[in-house]
Amino acid sequence: MSQFKPSPPQIYVEEKQATQLQQSQVGEFLVQFWGVRGLIPTPGSNTNRYGANTPCVEMQVGGKTLIFDGGTGLRILGKSWLELQGPREAHLFFTNSQSNRIQGFPFFAPAFLLENSFHIYGTAATNGASIKQCLCDQMLQPHFPFPLQVMQSELQFHQLNTDKVVKLDDVIVTTALINQTQKSLGYRVNWQEYSVAYITDLHRRVNKFEREQIAHLTKGVDLLIANATYTPPAARNHADSDVHWLTAVDLANTAGVKQLAITQHHPDDHDDFLDQVQTEVKSVFPKALLACERLILSLA
Repeated sequence: MSQFKPSPPQIYVEEKQATQLQQSQVGEFLVQFWGVRGLIPTPGSNTNRYGANTPCVEMQVGGKTLIFDGGTGLRILGKSWLELQGPREAHLFFTNSQSNRIQGFPFFAPAFLLENSFHIYGTAATNGASIKQCLCDQMLQPHFPFPLQVMQSELQFHQLNTDKVVKLDDVIVTTALINQTQKSLGYRVNWQEYSVAYITDLHRRVNKFEREQIAHLTKGVDLLIANATYTPPAARNHADSDVHWLTAVDLANTAGVKQLAITQHHPDDHDDFLDQVQTEVKSVFPKALLACERLILSLA
């Protein structure tokens, strides 16, 4: 294997009208953001540029399709796939079972088509429910008119434990419990000389176990996708001195990552404010950006 180490990932599509990713070729590693908002969807005139959908990230890597989280961005991803011909197979990894991570799954149109196949991964929720049970429960009356069994695609569920490694040919997905309170997983994707970490449940008071798990997933990655942390809603004010993106920047510096993408923006953070944040972030970590919907990053 070549010892060449790739340069930091470069943005090759940054416009809101960017088209969906095609299924990748063997020599590609592409990342697209379909939902970048935390907590709840926030449609409105002041969230158009960064986006209003809750978390969903698609990776096309080594001929495989990986999806991380199934917020409302998953619905938009699914609609884009309907424009393509032929069956789809994908691996869907959930970080936790909170509503903003799973609420797009009932509206994921490709899951209702017989020709498609999906592998679904997640860990037990805080109440002990499996990822399958959590997805089923939100599709029961009175929450949703159709049960999960109406989905005609092949659905295979995989329960993940701490430090589980999922091997998809030469694509390696490593998992770790990074937030014990929320029972949230973090992921690292390795393929050839490239690596991405998806760490979206950072919080300020990380204990020793969580710190070790996060370090294991993030050390030296080409791209770190991380969340901003929030102040309590009652105390939140854009004029506050508390800077909620510093946790992600500190992690990026500690782990020695090449590029940082901050996502899961707070529902109250409008486009102009996020522009200001991006300027501030770049002043302390030049290879950082704030993710927006439809943004595509290329690692290979």
